[in-house]
Amino acid sequence: MAQVVINVEGMSCGHCKMAVEKALKQVGGVTEAVVDLAAKQVTVTYDENQTGLAALHAAIEEAGYDVVK
Repeated sequence: MAQVVINVEGMSCGHCKMAVEKALKQVGGVTEAVVDLAAKQVTVTYDENQTGLAALHAAIEEAGYDVVK
């Protein structure tokens, strides 16, 4: 299992938190996604054999938020 912290712009409330976490948990291989609104970050635990950073970034962007690279 791998863990990554992704900086995300555009999250400002509980709904945003839930939307990002839900989008990431729908990616195959993701076991946990935890948003920290104050830090504007999401910590994702995932199986590197099933998914990668590109898919995680795409899921966040498809949910309407911006990944800060």
